[in-house]
Amino acid sequence: MPELPEVEALKGFLSERLTGRAVRRVMPVAVNVLKTYDPPFSALEGRTFTGVARHGKFLDLELGDGNGNGNQKGQEQEGDGLHLIVHLARAGWLRWQDTLPATPPRPGKGPLALRLELAGGQGGFDLTEAGTQKRLAVHLVRDPSEVPGIARLGPDPLSPEFDREAFGALLEGRRQQIKGLLRDQSVVSGVGNAYSDEILHAAKMSPFKLAADLTDEETDQLYSALTSTLGAAVERARGLSAAELKAGKRLGLRVHGRAGEPCPVCGDTIRSVSFRDSALEYCPACQTGGKPLADRRMSRLLK
Repeated sequence: MPELPEVEALKGFLSERLTGRAVRRVMPVAVNVLKTYDPPFSALEGRTFTGVARHGKFLDLELGDGNGNGNQKGQEQEGDGLHLIVHLARAGWLRWQDTLPATPPRPGKGPLALRLELAGGQGGFDLTEAGTQKRLAVHLVRDPSEVPGIARLGPDPLSPEFDREAFGALLEGRRQQIKGLLRDQSVVSGVGNAYSDEILHAAKMSPFKLAADLTDEETDQLYSALTSTLGAAVERARGLSAAELKAGKRLGLRVHGRAGEPCPVCGDTIRSVSFRDSALEYCPACQTGGKPLADRRMSRLLK
């Protein structure tokens, strides 16, 4: 799943290629990907992209009013600008093409979900989704807060306001396992399964430790691991093309997806705990005092 660093990199990639360019047409291939119907997606035709933003793991493609007018702060009139909001979910991706096929795509069983074509033969992009669980979501709204997933987002770890004090306040009194808390988008936005594993490994912390039980020193460690891990991942992803981001993410992961390999810090074997639709990876020596976690749902340290 694309997480904060990859979506941040996509924001930069698309900003360079979309800003100032107009939409020729939008071609939905999988109707289930469209989560809103008013305004209609045909309203995008002729509008010009004015910028690209990110909200957690959501991409926000900002468009003007169709007459070349942007929606910059202080200049926007109600109803003018639109926001094409994309959530890539677990298996979705954005594929940029400098030249799009001349023939419009047809609905079928392939991965293509939606195609956006720029005016003037300037290319465009495809939204694709692999697998059978279709969770890719595209919204067209007048304000990003109309998207429920954005409205409930917690603070962004890249925000200047996300300091140690603010982070400690989020954890205070929460009887929630720290792994789940880091993935809870209403608590901290943008972190998913992979980077929560990486953060906890850097913090030398069990994924099942309760947030309310953290000492001040442990909270310091976790905050430092969170900000440094995400910061380093953002820097690695910066400047990569959309096609390069997936491989770039995998290369930067130290424990996630590496069960059975030696820990790069201590050499112990990285282990995995499987759940119904996901898995976590960790190093026993670094994170759980050498004790393996039981590989079952609601796992606890083996005694």
